[in-house]
Amino acid sequence: MNSLIRLSKSVVGKEEANALAEVILNDGMLGMGQYVQMFENQLKSFFDGKKEVCCVNTGTSALHLAVASVVSPGDEVLVQSLTYLSSFQAISAAGACPIPCEILPGSITIDLQDAENRITEKTKAIMPVHYAGNCGNLDEIYKFAEQHNLRVIEDAAHAFGTTYKGKKIGTFGDIICFSFDGIKNITSGEGGAIVTSDSDILQYVQDARLLGIHKDTDKRYSGLRSWEFDVTKQGYRYHMSNLFGSIGIEQLKKFSTFKQSRQKLAKRYDTNLKDLSNLILFDFNYDNIVPHIYPVRILDNNRDGLRKFLVDNNVQCGVHYYPNHLLSFYAKSGASLPITEKVYSELLTLPLHPNLKMEQQDRVLNLIKKYLKVG
Repeated sequence: MNSLIRLSKSVVGKEEANALAEVILNDGMLGMGQYVQMFENQLKSFFDGKKEVCCVNTGTSALHLAVASVVSPGDEVLVQSLTYLSSFQAISAAGACPIPCEILPGSITIDLQDAENRITEKTKAIMPVHYAGNCGNLDEIYKFAEQHNLRVIEDAAHAFGTTYKGKKIGTFGDIICFSFDGIKNITSGEGGAIVTSDSDILQYVQDARLLGIHKDTDKRYSGLRSWEFDVTKQGYRYHMSNLFGSIGIEQLKKFSTFKQSRQKLAKRYDTNLKDLSNLILFDFNYDNIVPHIYPVRILDNNRDGLRKFLVDNNVQCGVHYYPNHLLSFYAKSGASLPITEKVYSELLTLPLHPNLKMEQQDRVLNLIKKYLKVG
């Protein structure tokens, strides 16, 4: 039996281990403190100093606080159904209602024509999802938001390092949320970040991540905490720890290498799969996109068969994602999304991570061609 080829993988080493040891043995403050502040400052520099950064414990927490900062209970947020559950859960956790929308099948980004048909007087925001690192037509999304007086919350969990018209995602726009969980483009073990230039939103999320205690962030950065305080809004235990921050600092140093590896592997998949008649590639420009995952569409009802064939040959694969409007908790929307459902039935995600070796990728490619009877 050939060795297992992982779908995704955390890529960490001695640098991250040493950073953790520094926090544990020398600093001794495992909770939120100077390492979180350093990570935030380095992220701000990564985003060209144009936005402020607030780190939290997960990408889902980032989305939740971003939504809560701009909506009230009962408001509605437009979001594509084909996204990870966290996008929907973040909206409903804030007391708002996620409104499932169709996707554009060529890019897996929100279909604005369909979204426009779902706008009501309760619609207050739109959450474009940067699926597989691809952000679609952000100019059109922001134009749409301006026309309908909506806030924009970019779910950029997949898109750390991606550029749009020469600008990094996170250097422009309204509210941008990133994930740093174990398999993302960089990791902090677990973690996320809200990036914005809106000072009111920044203050809200800084306080809300620390149980709503006003300006407790400043004390934590200094190794202190608030003892006498007032709270005026609901808060959460969402702050990032120094342990996570120290890992993130080391990962950020490695990002250029991770980026090069991910883009090279994605381009190599494209080159070797482009001529298969029963497989559709997404038209993604991997000079600009830093792919978190590598999805394809398998036609002629072959997706599940190929999926089983790969797994049986010790190759992990995935399906990103099951449409949220089909989940019991969100099915009450009654949304009819035939394009989303059709594309979902064809989606298959192939192994992609910086430690994937060329010979492993060749094995994946050969198995796909064998199953699809090519060559």
